Amino acid sequence: MRQEVSSPLYAAIDLGSNSFHMLIVRHIDGSIQTMAKIKRKVRLAAGLDSNNRLSQEAMQRGWDCLSLFAERLQDIDKQNIRIVGTATLRTATNADIFLSHAKQILGYEIEVIDGKEEAATIYKGVAHTSGGCGRRLVVDIGGASTELIIGQGFDAQVLNSLKMGCVTWLENHFKDRQLSAENFESAIAAAKKTLHPVLSQYTSIGWDVCVGASGTVQALQEIMLAQGMDEVITHAKLKRLQKQAMLTDHLEELEIEGLTLERALVFPSGLSILIAIFELLNIDSMTLSGGALREGLVYEMVDELKQDNIQARTIASVQSRYQLDKAYGDQVANLAGKLLHQCEDKWIPEAQGTAILEAAAKLHEIGLTIDFKKGGDHSAYLLQHLDLPGYTRAQKQLLSEIVRRYRENLTPLPAQHAMSASSAARVLRLLRVAVILSHRRNPDLEPKIRLTSDKDELTLIMSSRWLKASPLIAAELEIEANRQSDLGWPLVITTD
Repeated sequence: MRQEVSSPLYAAIDLGSNSFHMLIVRHIDGSIQTMAKIKRKVRLAAGLDSNNRLSQEAMQRGWDCLSLFAERLQDIDKQNIRIVGTATLRTATNADIFLSHAKQILGYEIEVIDGKEEAATIYKGVAHTSGGCGRRLVVDIGGASTELIIGQGFDAQVLNSLKMGCVTWLENHFKDRQLSAENFESAIAAAKKTLHPVLSQYTSIGWDVCVGASGTVQALQEIMLAQGMDEVITHAKLKRLQKQAMLTDHLEELEIEGLTLERALVFPSGLSILIAIFELLNIDSMTLSGGALREGLVYEMVDELKQDNIQARTIASVQSRYQLDKAYGDQVANLAGKLLHQCEDKWIPEAQGTAILEAAAKLHEIGLTIDFKKGGDHSAYLLQHLDLPGYTRAQKQLLSEIVRRYRENLTPLPAQHAMSASSAARVLRLLRVAVILSHRRNPDLEPKIRLTSDKDELTLIMSSRWLKASPLIAAELEIEANRQSDLGWPLVITTD
């Protein structure tokens, strides 16, 4: 009997200036599945002296971490492993000592990549895990460097790695551990000075969306969500968090709702750098990417994952993994899209509304792989907890709540931050109608329909002959019209 071969594992290790990270994934069903994430706060950059020599203590912290990583690399093919060092190992004059012993521990070569290659790899990680169209500005604040990239699709156009990071700015501008206005002003001004020489490259090209990657931006988003804000980072929110930080005198006593103890030490310095970037580049808003350097390293190793539409790849992967009826998902999505197209212009004004509607239509039956009776609840749980590259955390949350309600009992959606409440409700309404009308799971048997909208009122116009020949669907439409109308969402079924 032939033994089934398991899908290959890949490992990416990032020897950063603040933390060392190891990401282990497997390539399955056209997508990347995370198997392990291991992170250790090493603060390598804090071990650099005035002559850029790493202290013995800092190197030992790094070696101790790598001893843990080495165990997990034993069963992964050599060609599926990539290990890189970044800003601090580029700077340290005695990096060769650290790297020599690190190689003995891991048994693999460590590649110290230059700033532009680091920026390019970060961009690949962002491009493969984040949705959105047009030109994007990517900001990644590390421990000793900050990468700024402008790109479109998978192609980076402007790449810069600047010598400023949350660890080095901590040592340079918050060395006394005081969270004073003077320290913040010094850190912000120094970041602007560092950024100024490359400023014209970015302002002359411009961008459509701004995406943040890695620790500082992730910490900010966690804080904002914990405090009841939405996931979009703005300058006003950054200044509000600066004020919260300044309520504490000493850095070691810093407590902000949503901020982890692990991140607290470097939070003010990272926040200062981001404020400077927002102010100098006049950034309106920023969202968090799904990946960065480590993900970029992984996607470089997997040639099969070259695809422009990240959301389409994600949906196809989930459909394959859970053996969903792809043809039926396409049918519901096409019908829901047709209904939306017939509504008045800008009935769902947000660009992401169409993407959420399509994803919900194609994945709403995922819960049936577990159980029919609570299929909606199972669908919601799976989509909330699955890794869905191309969708933000807030979009995943909304998507899960929509598919929870795709059939039978209809309840209002909870508060969410992916789009306006009215647009989210309209996505749900269209999905439910499309599911009912595609009951026979054959697009050739769908009725000819017209849908008109007047604000929140929908009128579905259908053939009386078709309704008479389809009494079950007619009954379900009548029940649905009552359910939506009872929630203040008028739905009228009429015949031509």
